[in-house]
Amino acid sequence: MRALHRHQLVGLTDAGWQRVLAGSRDAQAQDCLAHWAQRRLPLVVTRQRPQAGRAVCLGLPAPGRWERRRIALAVPAVHLAQHQAFPPASALAPLLCAAQRRPWRALCGGLAACGVAARVYGSHGWQLLTGLDHLRPGSDIDLCIAVEGPAQADAVAVLLQSWSDGLRLDGELVFAGDRAVAWREWLAWRAGRTASLLVKQLDGVALADAPFWQAAEAT
Repeated sequence: MRALHRHQLVGLTDAGWQRVLAGSRDAQAQDCLAHWAQRRLPLVVTRQRPQAGRAVCLGLPAPGRWERRRIALAVPAVHLAQHQAFPPASALAPLLCAAQRRPWRALCGGLAACGVAARVYGSHGWQLLTGLDHLRPGSDIDLCIAVEGPAQADAVAVLLQSWSDGLRLDGELVFAGDRAVAWREWLAWRAGRTASLLVKQLDGVALADAPFWQAAEAT
């Protein structure tokens, strides 16, 4: 099986969707899943649970049409098809108001100058993927940005902190080994305002008070 990571999108085979739709769920969840299956929309890899065995834990954050429910699934790995990624941050501009588009493009240009590729997940990412009503008024913008090390993470976080044009900007810096931290928490930790960081991985979360990115290189 291809290695999985957080915020990864996957499609299902026909047999996979048949298995999902054969499950016992309430009418609202079943209707949402049927819509996803008919249009072959992606699911997102979520935190993996040991009790899931050989199944892969996936999620479907439903739009407003289905009351924004979060539907959890466990699908055998053999039924995973395409592996996809959330849209690049630059694709977000059409969802922003006219006054925010130029500053957003400038921010994306700054991220590119830092040598990173930013992707938009959360409600904005799902809205771009599905065209459905995932957004609410004032929805945060969530970015996932892979970084090579602390120096690059510092530069990216400072740039993100400079964003002040409307919607709140959240998201994660992802280090080697798929270790992710919230960029705001990273800034606070680097400035000595907090003693530890919450580090997220595919199989759980843990507090770290040491250079956790070195642990990935040593394994």
